[in-house]
Amino acid sequence: MTFNDFGLIQPLLHAVRSEGYVVPTPIQEQAIPYVLEGRDLLGCAQTGSGKTAAFALPILQRLYAAGPNGHPHRRIRALIITPTRELAAQIGESFGAYGRHTGLRYTVIFGGVGQRPQEEALKRGVDILVATPGRLLDLMNQRLVSLRNVEIFVLDEADRMLDMGFIQDIRRVIAQLPTERQTLFFSATMPSSIQHLADSILRDPVEVRLTPEAPTVDSVQQTVYFVERQDKQALLHHLLADAAIRRALVFTRTKRGADRVAMRLKSAGINAAAIHSNKSQNERTRTLDNFKAGRTRVLVASDIASRGLDVDDISHVINFDMPNEPEIYVHRIGRTARMGAAGIAVSFCGGDERTCLDDIERLIRKRVETVEGHPFASPVPVSRQQKAPGAVATVPRRFMRRRRGPRPLRRF
Repeated sequence: MTFNDFGLIQPLLHAVRSEGYVVPTPIQEQAIPYVLEGRDLLGCAQTGSGKTAAFALPILQRLYAAGPNGHPHRRIRALIITPTRELAAQIGESFGAYGRHTGLRYTVIFGGVGQRPQEEALKRGVDILVATPGRLLDLMNQRLVSLRNVEIFVLDEADRMLDMGFIQDIRRVIAQLPTERQTLFFSATMPSSIQHLADSILRDPVEVRLTPEAPTVDSVQQTVYFVERQDKQALLHHLLADAAIRRALVFTRTKRGADRVAMRLKSAGINAAAIHSNKSQNERTRTLDNFKAGRTRVLVASDIASRGLDVDDISHVINFDMPNEPEIYVHRIGRTARMGAAGIAVSFCGGDERTCLDDIERLIRKRVETVEGHPFASPVPVSRQQKAPGAVATVPRRFMRRRRGPRPLRRF
């Protein structure tokens, strides 16, 4: 199947060809026909599967087919809500790329920056609004945004919305939407809480679930290095000496950790920068632009970026810290191997993080390959060692309890 088979209008096909896309991804192949029909849709697919085009292309076609909605009577007809600023900006870029020959207008609003330019864009009139929940509610409360003409509503990365505590904000926004609308609901995972939310806002939806048996991209090569915490930075420097690591995304558990790792990399002469929610929006945008353009080789991020980054040709994702939740691992490594490309995911596992690795392997239903013999190796857990039949497992001496004879009786 190709994009021509969807019956898309020529302005969209021309834009898709300009982006270099010929064959749709599975989520696009299954979702686009239903969205074009006007059906509500529940889409569940792993990160990096091409969900944005799966809703952007049919939305642009439906709005274009309905005819021009020129200034000054242009109203918001499609609303896309997403959890992070970076993801909102990237969705906006996608609408700009796919819809550049349609004459439809879009704008993106999010917090962390002054609202005046966003106000001006809204006053000029837009057909498509991409927003984060907080700034959208702020502008709605100021009567600068009206949702009464919305025909299509998209809730993207719904499970991340729930994780970030946006559920009540989402319900407030939904309460202001017209009852008669098309609703598209996308999520990388589908826990019961997300399923309940979907059931409450969708009407007779089509379900497109493409979560594979192992919820990680098959083309991602996954390895784990057992290393003591104090040696992780040295191991990172050791790996980055390999020129094959062209563009690396390094994940830490905390914002302070991201700053510390990036600072030490720069001190070692490695072109690196940190990105997290404590940075100003202008600084985050500049840092991300430098990474996309190749001026920065290593981007060190907290988990805010595990779903909010869409950068081509990330060759390696490195988990400097193991994530507390196994689902976060899936989203992190999904930053490489985008749109079917190959990629490598490397994890540093300290002695206190081995239960995190166990949880990850249970979720993905496969064992992550262990890299042994590296310069900073700590003992590999006995349970992971490849033992010959009948071999007796040995325990490193420093983990053995010394026996000093029978314990003395305790007196009362």
